[in-house]
Amino acid sequence: MPDAAGERLVATNRRARHEYHIEETFEAGLVLTGTEVQSLRLGKVNLKDSYARIKNGEAWLHQVHISPYPFAHHDNHDPLRVRKLLLHRREIDKLYGKVNEQGHTLVPLRIYFKGGRAKVTLALVKGK
Repeated sequence: MPDAAGERLVATNRRARHEYHIEETFEAGLVLTGTEVQSLRLGKVNLKDSYARIKNGEAWLHQVHISPYPFAHHDNHDPLRVRKLLLHRREIDKLYGKVNEQGHTLVPLRIYFKGGRAKVTLALVKGK
């Protein structure tokens, strides 16, 4: 059900709020295949034990399970593949510095659709 801002929530990571101190959040786009988008629209995603990493100047989302789309007979996606995140260069540089120097971690808090595009809210967190 869309709210006033035109967002449709797909999944949340409730465990993250209990296990970490959330210091800052960022909105990132997701690079997905067609079958992944269809599975997200059906709500077939699990954020348990997922995290993000900065590698070679790009942000990547790891361990997010998006179930295979049931109506795709071939060319279905790998449920646990690593997915690219779309962030501004200055945000990537800032996150890279904090994660490497201060012992922070990047954890996805929620996945949602905003204006027809899949987005993820990333949190810069520190363990409790």
